[in-house]
Amino acid sequence: MKKKLTAALLSCVMTGSMMGSIQSSALPDSNKGMRNITTAEIVREMGIGINLGNTFEACGDWIADVDRQWGDGVLEPRDYETAWGSPVITKEMIDGMANEGFGVVRVPVAWSNMMDMSTYTISPEYTARVQQVVDWIIDADMYCIINIHYDNGWVNNFPADEEGCMKRYETMWEQIADAFKDYDDHLVFESQNEELGWESVWNPWSGTQSQKEKSYALCNRINQKFVDVIRASGGNNPKRHLLISGYNTGIDRTCDALFKMPYDPADRMAISVHYYTPAGFAILEDKDESWAKARSTWGTDEDYRELNANMDMMKSNFTDKGIPVIIGEYGCPTKGKETQSVVRFLSAVCKAAYDRQMCPVLWATPKGENDPEYGGHYNRTTCRISDPTLKKAFCEITGFTGKTDTTPTDAYPVVKTQVKNSKIGFKWTKVKGAEKYGIGVYQANKWVVKKQLDGSITTWTSPQVANGTYRLVVLAKVNGEWVNADVFKRSFYVTVK
Repeated sequence: MKKKLTAALLSCVMTGSMMGSIQSSALPDSNKGMRNITTAEIVREMGIGINLGNTFEACGDWIADVDRQWGDGVLEPRDYETAWGSPVITKEMIDGMANEGFGVVRVPVAWSNMMDMSTYTISPEYTARVQQVVDWIIDADMYCIINIHYDNGWVNNFPADEEGCMKRYETMWEQIADAFKDYDDHLVFESQNEELGWESVWNPWSGTQSQKEKSYALCNRINQKFVDVIRASGGNNPKRHLLISGYNTGIDRTCDALFKMPYDPADRMAISVHYYTPAGFAILEDKDESWAKARSTWGTDEDYRELNANMDMMKSNFTDKGIPVIIGEYGCPTKGKETQSVVRFLSAVCKAAYDRQMCPVLWATPKGENDPEYGGHYNRTTCRISDPTLKKAFCEITGFTGKTDTTPTDAYPVVKTQVKNSKIGFKWTKVKGAEKYGIGVYQANKWVVKKQLDGSITTWTSPQVANGTYRLVVLAKVNGEWVNADVFKRSFYVTVK
């Protein structure tokens, strides 16, 4: 895997008339390196977060079956991205999350979706699409967390084939680490999702102590392998901040003495747990199950006592001992729930975590899992939190008062592109007072203007370029200076096939 597709591909293909014409240092650089900052400080900077749920972790063999019957039989990243009801993610959706006050976006990923199962080689196309969204998140001044998520459940096979599964886990993380190694400390790697813990080994309700010890030991070995792989990789990864998945990400099980944080020579780790308690309210919609009865309301004195007891447990076992905590998921459905109780629950969990120096990350999907009428707390069409009362509650917790884009919208051209015969055609609107226009390319972790054009010109076509995904921007030069503030937010991607 190349370290960063958008940079590596550009290093050799933009030739001919695209000659460098200004110093690359004249434009900002997204990679500021790894700061001398603790993981606890990083977690506090995150504030509160949101998950990009039901998107890149969407998986299942049925997706390929549907495409064979109704599509062209050639799966692309967007086929998985939209399989569980999400629209194709746009920069506007990500910017909206920042504008609503979120400081971190967790991006669950099922990397096996487009992977060679004989070699565990992850598709460069899939990696590039995840990178594009990660770039948008970081460019919007937010932190980003990526992981290996449920991924069609292969992690459940660890007890039966630890050697084979560990090889797959190691190979996948080696590739992910390499692909993202040059990202700065605004990108965090998370070891896994909720699957580190196996009832096939230890049943918490009827298992023996020796079975319990065996299951916890396997969880601990996997987390240690994660740290070892990342620290042995290149770029910024020896100092990258890491998020360790707790045992099934359950609070009581992660606080068990058998769970051990891995050894990390960099000492840059946080612990991840999830909060869906009580299950009758936070998981079930409007139907009872054998293991819980559905609840439509939340907010009794006992509900608050339970919440605070769980958060205090994490604080005393981890935060107070210098191990930062991220509540990687918390949430509840809206179907079958009283609206006021939904807001009450989500804001109470957020506040309980935030006030204890933990980072709560809201689980948000594009819609309800079983009914499009009910949905996922953040509206991907309006790019806003769905319930204004919930938005107000979050802002009161964090003190967020809004973000302002200081760059005038008319300072950048509006650009349209077209790819034909491996050439990229550009057409843009005029910028008042523009003396020149420049085609900017993100290359080797720097922005460089590769082609300058007279201010009277508003179209240009590149030479032939190799297949790949390119990050580009069209800049205007006004009063002798390139208008390049917020250049990352104004950039766009073009894919040549």
